[in-house]
Amino acid sequence: MKPGLVIFDCDGVLVDTERMANRTMAAIVTELGYPMTGPQCQQQFMGRTLESVQELVEELTGRTLPSDWPDQVRDRDLEVFKAGVAAIDGIEAVLDDLDRRAVPYCVASSGKYRKMHTTLGSSGLLPRLSDRLFSAEDCEKGKPAPDVFLLAARTMGHRPESCAVVEDSVPGVLAARAAGMRAFAFVEDPACDRDAMRAAGAVLFEAMAELPDLLFSKT
Repeated sequence: MKPGLVIFDCDGVLVDTERMANRTMAAIVTELGYPMTGPQCQQQFMGRTLESVQELVEELTGRTLPSDWPDQVRDRDLEVFKAGVAAIDGIEAVLDDLDRRAVPYCVASSGKYRKMHTTLGSSGLLPRLSDRLFSAEDCEKGKPAPDVFLLAARTMGHRPESCAVVEDSVPGVLAARAAGMRAFAFVEDPACDRDAMRAAGAVLFEAMAELPDLLFSKT
């Protein structure tokens, strides 16, 4: 079924930031006295807003973190991202394909606009996406709630059932399904929880080159 709108997550789908961000998060949580690795952080926190991650970290460490802790983490991430962020291999060809088919697309992320402008800008993708960015900072709840996807669909003028979402996290897939949208899970990273995303109803794929055929499959 041809989608009316394709909604992309940002981190790990458009830009290769997940490993970088999770290494930073692992260092931060370890500094708090609870040793974690990057892959462990990815499994526990991936796809969530930093505000919801703070609650989980407080449970793990038994510590009450300052109210500005999410912003402290964002500042550390941005310093890392400023050194350079690569676009996900094959994503520009996917966007080119959607343009040829005249299928609109946008971005809906748990990250704030400042982060998206930094990472997409560093990767070279920002010029083609800057006028179609949506962030959970504009919503009451972040993923796995469907709010940011519903905001994107409404603003872009499409019904949820006509939308396809491209994600790489379990909360993102759950959010897409809660919104009534088809979900496609990019599982190139070995740390992805494939079983959970499949159980949530996502179609899994390992290479961006596979995505157009999946999006426009008649089955």
